[in-house]
Amino acid sequence: MVAEPAVWTEDLAGEVRAQLMAADGVLVWVNPVAEDIGEGRRVLDAVLREVAGAGILVSGHPDVIDRMGTKEVLYRTREMGWGSETHLYESHAALTAAFPGRLTLGPRALKRSRGNGGIGVWKVERAAGSDVLVQEACDRSQRIVRLDAFMSERAFDFTAGGTLVDQPFQARHLEGMIRCYVSGDRVAGFGHQLVRALAPPEAGSAPRRLYSGLNDERFQRLRVLLERDWIPQMTQRLDLGPNDLPVIWDADFLLGPKDAAGQDTYVLCEINASSVFPMPDEAPDALAATTLRRLIEARVCQA
Repeated sequence: MVAEPAVWTEDLAGEVRAQLMAADGVLVWVNPVAEDIGEGRRVLDAVLREVAGAGILVSGHPDVIDRMGTKEVLYRTREMGWGSETHLYESHAALTAAFPGRLTLGPRALKRSRGNGGIGVWKVERAAGSDVLVQEACDRSQRIVRLDAFMSERAFDFTAGGTLVDQPFQARHLEGMIRCYVSGDRVAGFGHQLVRALAPPEAGSAPRRLYSGLNDERFQRLRVLLERDWIPQMTQRLDLGPNDLPVIWDADFLLGPKDAAGQDTYVLCEINASSVFPMPDEAPDALAATTLRRLIEARVCQA
């Protein structure tokens, strides 16, 4: 198995398409938000669908990303064991009608359907009178603004078919986030970090993420829940097959309230399926094994 890079830009769409059409498989790593260079995914997704339609393995197929790799997956899987009281807003009118009332229940995490690096994620909570305290996840900045003004700002998020999702802000977020790296439907490793994106300034800066292999004893209960219950349930709810899942993706969990037995619960806060890197040292072996198995299966089916 020989790998070669294919660097995407819309200006080179024809050349990249020709390169992909000559391959047996394509592993896609693309920033879901490319605002800095003025490119979205529309042209790339059309190329990838054409390549997949020609019988070439595409891991990170646009249709799969649309189902599991945006924040909308939090709403679509809200009734699963990793879910929370989650709401989806498909229009600005729906947001302005319902979101203010939900703030009376406590702080909320409001998220654009697409984004990474904290872009388009806010912690919102009531302040005095008609004001709200808003914290940006991307730079941790805080501001107090009138609720109606913040709602007006959010009209932009619905352009080009965008949506917003909101969840209860998790009280245990300072205890850390667990990132589960998954290849296909099997866990390939873990990352743990004391996240500070939506923490108060006095919490200090975030230490670096620490990576470990799939046998890390701290996360075995979560691993079992993922492999045995949640991944099969997710694929069923999203109408995906096991081989539709990307060869590398990750799911980020915060700790929820302890259950009746005193064990931690886990709340999904996002799935990354577009641009997963870095990763544990053990994960590339799993990625390669999954890729090779799928390539062999594809050849058998075509024979």
